[in-house]
Amino acid sequence: MTAFVADQRHRAKHGLPSLGIYSRGFNRPGSLPTKTTAFKVGTVFDGARRVLRFGMENGHSERIGLGRAFIVALPPGGVRGGRRRPFPDQVARALADQSNLATLEQLDTDNRGLRDIWEALVLTGRRTSEVLELRLECLGTYNGLPMFWHDQTKVGNYDDAIRIPDWLYQRLRARQNTTCDRFAYQHGRLPNPDERQALALFPRRIGNRRGLKGVSYSWFQAQFQDWVDQLDIDEHCVPHQARHTLATNLLRHGAGLAHIKRYLGHVSERMSEHYIHLANIDPLIEDALTAVWVTGPGSPQPGKSLSDGEPMTRQQAEAIALDLARRSTPADGGFCTYQPVVNGAACPWNLDYHNCDKFVMSGADLVYWHRKREQWHTLAERAPDTATADFLHDAFEPTARAIDGLEKALAAVGLLEQALSLDLRRPQDYFGRVWSTAFRAQDLARHNELGTPDGDA
Repeated sequence: MTAFVADQRHRAKHGLPSLGIYSRGFNRPGSLPTKTTAFKVGTVFDGARRVLRFGMENGHSERIGLGRAFIVALPPGGVRGGRRRPFPDQVARALADQSNLATLEQLDTDNRGLRDIWEALVLTGRRTSEVLELRLECLGTYNGLPMFWHDQTKVGNYDDAIRIPDWLYQRLRARQNTTCDRFAYQHGRLPNPDERQALALFPRRIGNRRGLKGVSYSWFQAQFQDWVDQLDIDEHCVPHQARHTLATNLLRHGAGLAHIKRYLGHVSERMSEHYIHLANIDPLIEDALTAVWVTGPGSPQPGKSLSDGEPMTRQQAEAIALDLARRSTPADGGFCTYQPVVNGAACPWNLDYHNCDKFVMSGADLVYWHRKREQWHTLAERAPDTATADFLHDAFEPTARAIDGLEKALAAVGLLEQALSLDLRRPQDYFGRVWSTAFRAQDLARHNELGTPDGDA
């Protein structure tokens, strides 16, 4: 045992191949030993300790002649569970793309319901085993609402129901018909009511004459991994992340921890708390993004940071954000600091912020300016001659310096990543003035009073 422990730690330290953990399961085509890591070694140690100590406590080890010294020589693994991570945005889009889902369906050569399983996982947030072990009669409509019945065996909730989208209900109804047709082909008749209650919705192919066993997790995991490999996704992802993604989205849209606990079948709210750090963008971060601002392209030094450039504390972020709100007013792509305009007067420069030294660029609009830079580059590339392209590049050069300065200011306070992910407008809105055109409520009300009797202005 001491030699085994030393060998495992040596493999983890030097990144050597594992003795028994393979990339796609043991003996599968193309499967190779995975790299040994400290986490995998800890998992092996903890698992082996549970088995050996169970045998020792129940007298099995003594019966087979396994000494106590051998068992206690295996140390604990010290594995601690990490945070739950949802799918990154680019991975989530790839796994939900219709053409990619069609590819997943093509991998299901035996028509066991591979795509149906995946879509049920994504839309319901169930554990993978809860979907794989579904019975045929897992659907129903109540007061016109489609419901999904399942067992949450991990927490002891049996025959629990949640509402599902209508199109998922229709997809699973079609899967019910496929399973019944397979039963009729094998037995020469349709299943009776008692048999329907016991039949698996996604029956496995081998050793399952009565259709009571659902497809295995190893089968689904292998098919899922083959699909991900075909999509050429750099991120390592597993099906269970669909559950974390749904939980994060629920919290982001205002669901409380008690609701998440109930919906996902958690033992305690502490399990739901793992998702909080990803579910909501801290309001202080949003305040800080609007607080980090630099001089605009019309200033003598475009991109000069107007904050101290040092990492901000909570109090500093709040103070700067409040100061910004008092001394400026939102403009197209940033803030105007010209006090007459702030107080309600018209812009004397006709909103020419590219040449105005009173205009500042904020961290909340970094993505806006990235779009603007792409627009100018596109115009320059389509220029009829080199002279015109050079003119466009020279005209945009102060703005480009301001954008670079804004990125440096955000990086200095650790907010660059958040700014790049904060897209406040749709891409097609970036070059329209409708989003920055506003009217005073009093003027609109007065104008309405002076309109025609039928209310037309």
